[in-house]
Amino acid sequence: MKEASRIVSSQHLISPKSPELSEMEFGLIIAWHAFARWMMRCMTTAGVKDMTPIDVLVLHHVSHRDSEKRLADICFVLNVEDTHVVSYSLRKLAGLGLVQSVKKGKEAFFSVTERGREICLAYRDVREACLMPGFTGSPEDNAQIGELARLLRTLSGRYDQAARAASTSSL
Repeated sequence: MKEASRIVSSQHLISPKSPELSEMEFGLIIAWHAFARWMMRCMTTAGVKDMTPIDVLVLHHVSHRDSEKRLADICFVLNVEDTHVVSYSLRKLAGLGLVQSVKKGKEAFFSVTERGREICLAYRDVREACLMPGFTGSPEDNAQIGELARLLRTLSGRYDQAARAASTSSL
């Protein structure tokens, strides 16, 4: 495929080593923004307005497996480097009555409230009604989605490694 016909956000970033990487990055950009829009609108329909994508992600992770979680663990799982962003989100969610915290020693442990659990289930219902009809459920389609998930996790590791290298580089 010629470089001119590639769908990328920044032609000047295309590398001869992997022009496809630039295409993937553009796909990731537009997919992220579509996913972020989806999360916010789904949450509004589920009953909570004015939540940011990180608020939605934090709420669902705190609700995950109905176990208490520390701020550091939430940041680690969601791959968020700035703990202040997650801390602000947790305060916002607590103010909405969706999460609660308990102090154990010097650390706070967060858990979902009953209202938070209800909102997560309402979100799941909206997701089933609005998003899932677009999927066939076929083993072939699900295998492709699973392969894409594995590829995205691998790429996230490469981007994290590159970010560390860039922060110590003196180019």
